Amino acid sequence: MTTDLRQVVVLAGGLATRLGQRATALPKYLQPVAGRPFAYWQLERIAASGFNSAVLCIGHLGDAIEDTLGDGSTWGLNIDYVEDGPEPLGTGGALVGALHQLQPTFVVTYGDSYLPFDYSEPLEDLRAHPEALGTMSVYRNQGRFDRSNTRIDGDRVVTYAKDASAARRPELDCIDYGATALRRTAVQQLGAGPSELSTLQAQLAKQGQLRAWLASQRFYEIGSEQGLAELDAFLTSPVAGIETPEAAS
Repeated sequence: MTTDLRQVVVLAGGLATRLGQRATALPKYLQPVAGRPFAYWQLERIAASGFNSAVLCIGHLGDAIEDTLGDGSTWGLNIDYVEDGPEPLGTGGALVGALHQLQPTFVVTYGDSYLPFDYSEPLEDLRAHPEALGTMSVYRNQGRFDRSNTRIDGDRVVTYAKDASAARRPELDCIDYGATALRRTAVQQLGAGPSELSTLQAQLAKQGQLRAWLASQRFYEIGSEQGLAELDAFLTSPVAGIETPEAAS
């Protein structure tokens, strides 16, 4: 376990509308997959990547998340919780609401994304490049698993377009993998009130301050029944491999 403070922020306040009835009594972050709540799998992977601090931004059925996960000691993590409040703030607004908890550098990820890679890689990349405000992990998706939304040039994200226009732009051959290292000062560019993380990411790319870290394995998400089934199959497969620094060397 690393001795320096490595912090992850998990955006876990969504309503999970695509999951229908199954999410009315159980938040998406706790949906069962491969025999355990999804959060267990994600936090286990994050802790294995050397993280020791987590901030969970919660909203819908947030009490159930806090009651289930507690202080995070099961995974060797210190978990703090930040609630959205009565009105949804969006992914950007949730980050702004957590500013008082954020370290100078941290990784933000989604409460429905399982990423078979080393979460510390984008964080270490950002720390090594003080001129940048963020490092986005990306995957060369080429439209396979979801709509591609990112164009990179070497180690830079030069275009990020998470809207309907992306479908008409063939130069966008990569996709936001689901984990971005940010500086706390970057979050301060977002104003108060509801906003989206994608707005900040697009802004940083336009400013030339968003680096790219290329992941080699596909991402998984549990926002839909198909996504849940795909992750279940991956986690129960005897040949499932997790990208680690040792495996990459």
